[in-house]
Amino acid sequence: MVTFLLERTAPLPLDEAWRRLTQWPRHGTVVPLTSVTVITAPPTGEGTVFVARSGIGPLAFDDRMEVTVWRPPTDDLPGLCRLDKRGRVVTGWAEIEVRPGPGGRSRVLWREELRARPLPRFLDPLLGPPARYVFGRALNGLLRQP
Repeated sequence: MVTFLLERTAPLPLDEAWRRLTQWPRHGTVVPLTSVTVITAPPTGEGTVFVARSGIGPLAFDDRMEVTVWRPPTDDLPGLCRLDKRGRVVTGWAEIEVRPGPGGRSRVLWREELRARPLPRFLDPLLGPPARYVFGRALNGLLRQP
């Protein structure tokens, strides 16, 4: 398994940063060759399930995720969303935390533990750099796009 942490400060109020990061179909607009479909009815909360389909044709795979913690930010508490990955290819979890940052900005922490089942475990360290790069670009894109 690969575990990594991404940190960003965005010139956004807490609720706007939270909104941008938790509108699941938007993730498909910032991750190459990926579309996201929400399976459960709105609104998003604990129990929401969505699928990120990545790849082309027969080389595509589904990354099924379920929201297992849903706590939007308040004046007193940072926002926290936990996603458990339950796909046949990708497993693990991700946590998105949104907290107050300096000067009215938002501070975002994205923690992820990722495992690609088809890869032998000794190759896990090779998965880290590309995963950090792809998820880092995705995080930047989500925070930039209104």
